[in-house]
Amino acid sequence: MARFIINKNAQDNGDHEVHNATTGCAHMPNSENQIDLGNHSSCHGAVADAKSRWPDNRINGCYYCCNPCHTS
Repeated sequence: MARFIINKNAQDNGDHEVHNATTGCAHMPNSENQIDLGNHSSCHGAVADAKSRWPDNRINGCYYCCNPCHTS
C-alpha cells in the first residue's frame, strides 16, 4: 500500500491534485499545503477518498505520479 496526499491549493484549472507520497513526485506541493489521505492500494482509492471528503472540489490524480487517475 502507498500513502497519498492531496494538494489543498487548486491548480490553475481548478483541480486539487492527489500525489503518491510513498514513491515521491517532483511536483508535490510544499508540506504545509499537503493533506494526508492515508494508505490506499492505488491512486483510484485515494482519489475516491478525496472526492468523498470534498465533494464540491475538483479532484484529479497527478499526471506524473498518479497517471492512471489523471483526467484533466
